[in-house]
Amino acid sequence: MGGEKRVNTVSDEKKKLLQKTVMKNFPKIEVHRHLEGTFPVDKLHQLSLKNNLERPSDFEAFKKEVQFPKDSSPDFLAFLTKFRNDWYRTFDDVYFITYHSVKELVQDGLYYCELRFSPEHFALENDFDRCEITKLIVEAGNKAAAEVGLKIRYLLTFNRSKQTSGEMIDLYNRLKALQIPEIVGIDLAGDEINFPPEQFRDFFGLVESDGLYKSTIHAGEVSSSEQIWEAIRNLHAARIGHGTSTIDDPSLQDFLKEKGIALELCITSNYQTGSWEDERNHPIGALYRKGVPVTLNSDDPFIQNTDLTDDYIKAVEYFGFTLQDLIRLNLNAVEASFLPKQEQDRLREGYLQKVEAFKEQYSLGGG
Repeated sequence: MGGEKRVNTVSDEKKKLLQKTVMKNFPKIEVHRHLEGTFPVDKLHQLSLKNNLERPSDFEAFKKEVQFPKDSSPDFLAFLTKFRNDWYRTFDDVYFITYHSVKELVQDGLYYCELRFSPEHFALENDFDRCEITKLIVEAGNKAAAEVGLKIRYLLTFNRSKQTSGEMIDLYNRLKALQIPEIVGIDLAGDEINFPPEQFRDFFGLVESDGLYKSTIHAGEVSSSEQIWEAIRNLHAARIGHGTSTIDDPSLQDFLKEKGIALELCITSNYQTGSWEDERNHPIGALYRKGVPVTLNSDDPFIQNTDLTDDYIKAVEYFGFTLQDLIRLNLNAVEASFLPKQEQDRLREGYLQKVEAFKEQYSLGGG
């Protein structure tokens, strides 16, 4: 009878967690989300109309043009076409879309977010000053976060297919001189295949020697695990963006466990880009059960026509993750965050308090 009661309890828990209205309120820690892929579609539509951009004025037609079809087959090139940098005409435009993007994060259950952005993306079309854009984005994000009670830090993204290592060093030196305390990390994104990690050793060697920021490297998403090894050994990666090819390399799995280097996994994004086309067999389930430090993230929810909650529901449905598993994923994210140890401890304490309130609200996890 005890076993039967336990099964029923687990079943009831799963039913609740599969409800989007419930899962949206589950407290979440996210360490891999791009601002450029987070815009609220209605606010972006407003911006498009204001600036007379060549986009549909009808909202539904606009959404269809700017978002990747949610249930479409994977198509990496089609996915990339959705990223545009011509939305902004003024500093006010950048402030507007950043403020509203950050303000909406709590609607997805976010308690803490390390939000990454590329100053180059926001500045390129109009040749805005990259330092001014960086200060503006942090100012807008901080204001929105304070209003909704979100804890937030920022990572600076450098795109390997758009800047050389030397150009990255030049921009990095200008940005670090701003001494913005909320910026805690450096991210390398872009084309893994044609611009492998070894081309950026000088840049990340400088970041490592400065000791101001930790680094996360997009690697092993559409490339082999060798790129992950390179990112760790020679680019000093403290986290790996995606890293799905880890599943093919047991020695790498052991190394990540030993060193506490977390993977920033993104189920929906990995499907849509074609980096992992079988969502129900995504490696997050197997890697988690092997003890590899994995985290669950949305990546670019606006582009994907989805949200982080959808990925959590998939984790429950596809991999049988329980409430305790989801909590563990988030504690992994706390431990992998680029916060100092004391701030991590405070974040963990506050997060667990939020979890207890969630459990009480939905009568979950008792006994």
